[in-house]
Amino acid sequence: MSTTENKRLIESIFSELSKGNDQPFLEAMAEDVQWIWMGSGQWAKTFQGKQSVVNDLWGAVKTTLIPPYKATATRILADGDYVVVEATGENMTPDGKLYNNRYCWVCRMGEGKLQTINEYMDTELVTNTFQ
Repeated sequence: MSTTENKRLIESIFSELSKGNDQPFLEAMAEDVQWIWMGSGQWAKTFQGKQSVVNDLWGAVKTTLIPPYKATATRILADGDYVVVEATGENMTPDGKLYNNRYCWVCRMGEGKLQTINEYMDTELVTNTFQ
């Protein structure tokens, strides 16, 4: 896919994520997708494959946050197979804590699918919210 097509796909995914619809996002993942929480601390982790992302990562999101999960893109930049998204979450935990993390996702696309997501986030907010 072209740079423009890759950017349009991510724009459409985030248009739906901002409404709480995660299906286009999940459907756009390659079977061998790799999602990496960047860093070196306790929150650094890699999810290998769509099954791990859906079950381990997204399964945890659905139990630690009140559904639906929402994230709104504030900037999307694209260059070839890479699309970079700055986004802000709009979420709450079951015990009433706001969880509006800020993210930067560096997405590598291939054959119209998300191949890799390198996620940068506010890990201090994650620690304060979930520990």
